[in-house]
Amino acid sequence: MEHVKTQHAPSAIGPYSQGIIANGVLYTAGQIALDPATGQMVEAEIVAQTERVMDNLESILEEAGVGWVDVVKTTVYLHDLADFPTVNEIYGKRIGSARPARSTVQVAGLPRGALVEIDLIAHLPVSS
Repeated sequence: MEHVKTQHAPSAIGPYSQGIIANGVLYTAGQIALDPATGQMVEAEIVAQTERVMDNLESILEEAGVGWVDVVKTTVYLHDLADFPTVNEIYGKRIGSARPARSTVQVAGLPRGALVEIDLIAHLPVSS
């Protein structure tokens, strides 16, 4: 296994890694709206938090040498399912033409009072 670590996404706030590559697959930790420069949550509104979460995920993907087209599955955790249309719109713009499988669930709470958390699984292309 290989640990994926970038300074452009928040450092782990517990005993876990930003991402792990195992058998050609990248698994990310769930990303909340922590600013990697300060370690603090961004604004307490869904648009800013979703944008930050997507930035964090993109930084981990980039560090692993892949992009949204390589993502096979995402899971979106929302504190309030009423935020789904807003998150879905931002998510759709950010992933472009990629269409990974996705689950979205409402949860009772997220770390640090986050409104949204997203994790993903991506396939790493075979090197030739």
